[in-house]
Amino acid sequence: MSHNIKILPGATVCEDCTLEGDITIGGGTVIHPRVTIIAEGGPIIIAEYCIIEEYSTIIHKKSDKQESPPKALFIGAHNVFEVGCRLESIFGHIGENNIFECRSFVGVDVRIGSGCVVGAACCLTAQQVLVDNTVIWGSEHHIREALEKQPSQLLQLDFLSKVMPNYHRLRKPNVHKRQPSRQSTEPAK
Repeated sequence: MSHNIKILPGATVCEDCTLEGDITIGGGTVIHPRVTIIAEGGPIIIAEYCIIEEYSTIIHKKSDKQESPPKALFIGAHNVFEVGCRLESIFGHIGENNIFECRSFVGVDVRIGSGCVVGAACCLTAQQVLVDNTVIWGSEHHIREALEKQPSQLLQLDFLSKVMPNYHRLRKPNVHKRQPSRQSTEPAK
């Protein structure tokens, strides 16, 4: 499997994580040590301002009906993957502002909208669609609609991006914003 890891400026990615395949990590995203991200079924694109905590695993699984070229797994902005959660997906999109709590498991047959919460230790394996603002909690997987919007993680992201370099070795951003070409900056005559 080829490794094509793209880290955008502003991302904080610990060296001590496993990244395999074609993965793009958006600016402002924080990836803790011991995280595993595997793009075996196609590219994974992680948008801006996501938090992926220790021992979390994200796998873009191969499908029996694999498209050519393979479809990317897009993980929207402001998602939080708490300690030890696992996401396996063959679908092309995870919404924004979701929280995958500690030791939760989301299997390949689950589609996730935006603003959802998968509670601690909840295991979702049956085929289902979590529409926007769905909350699943408890050992019996109770379901309800969120009463309010998920709180912003920007303060935590800011804190982590300042503190983590003091305690962990980081991977450096390897994708830089393009500089405008000289021709496009010269005034027209």
